[in-house]
Amino acid sequence: MNKLIKIIYYIVVFAIFLMAVLMIASIFPITGNYELRVVQSGSMEPAIKTGSVAVIKPSDDYQVGDVITFGDVYKSETPITHRIVDIKVIEGDYYYITKGDANDDKDPKDVPKEDVIGKVLFSLPYAGYVVQEARKPFGFAILIIIPGVIIVYDESKKIWKEIKKTKKSNT
Repeated sequence: MNKLIKIIYYIVVFAIFLMAVLMIASIFPITGNYELRVVQSGSMEPAIKTGSVAVIKPSDDYQVGDVITFGDVYKSETPITHRIVDIKVIEGDYYYITKGDANDDKDPKDVPKEDVIGKVLFSLPYAGYVVQEARKPFGFAILIIIPGVIIVYDESKKIWKEIKKTKKSNT
């Protein structure tokens, strides 16, 4: 039973660390590097589920079949993540014809290459819900502060036991 509690403890510690990394990385995206985005709709299901965190990396080369995230990052519109179904080259400029896997029709507007944020490398299902909740004060308290306090308390107990043990052995 004690071994099971230790395993659960380490899983919780790892999950807290992973959530913290996801939260920090999603708040501070590094231009030209990996970026994390929370998928807001089901247009790419079943490949990418609603609420997933998509890991995106900019590329110089996009192919038919790649899943890309696009949109003007400086506008208030939410970027879209869809699959490239065709590519047009007009006067040397690349335009991508995209479609959500769950949609019947292609997207109404072709995507110019400069609007592509990056290619989706992989997604973590449902992790976006955790990231979104952790950004709210109540969610932050539940997901980060409370487990953190529990871990600090548990480690403090272990340290106190070791101090008592060394005092007894010294006397």
